[in-house]
Amino acid sequence: MSTPWGQARTWERGETLPTAQRLALAAVFVALGVVLSTLAIPVGPARVFPFQHTLNVVAGVLLGPWYAALTAFAISVLRNGLGTGTFLAFPGSIFGAFLVGWTYHRWRRTDAVAFLEPVGTAIIGALVGYLLIAPLEGPALLLGFIRANPPSPQLYLGRFAGALALVVSFAVSSIPGAALGYVVLRALRRAGVGLAPRPRAEARH
Repeated sequence: MSTPWGQARTWERGETLPTAQRLALAAVFVALGVVLSTLAIPVGPARVFPFQHTLNVVAGVLLGPWYAALTAFAISVLRNGLGTGTFLAFPGSIFGAFLVGWTYHRWRRTDAVAFLEPVGTAIIGALVGYLLIAPLEGPALLLGFIRANPPSPQLYLGRFAGALALVVSFAVSSIPGAALGYVVLRALRRAGVGLAPRPRAEARH
């Protein structure tokens, strides 16, 4: 559907983005993720990056689960290559992006799916990340540039360590990021730009 220059793009019922547009949007999200990754903050073995989770929410809704997960994967690879991320960037982003996209496109089209991103990140992603790095005895480089650091007791958490430390540090990053993602979705929907339509019964509310 063509759109005059300067006019907000709206969706027709049942319309989906063509593959070329999905790839173009994914590339934009990857670029944003890499640029904004300079704002990541070290927290224990992880580097918390709230904007990653905002991108996960928006990409999940706009692109669907697989493209969103691929976008998160590409950002993680580039962050590791540039030294602004660690191995935990992979489980700390891919699961949240996929869960938002899968829930929105396969189950219920509501902007509230943004708040499922911390479930995919802080619970599934953190536990998977812990299982992957727990066997390591010390810092290691995977493929020559991906930094994998084993979990260790965190002084600022007192008795919390290991898997629980990762859950907490991932939650600190993903919860505000997901909340910001919800705000972005609402703003985009008000503008009528780029969001797949919700079911007719939901649209009336």
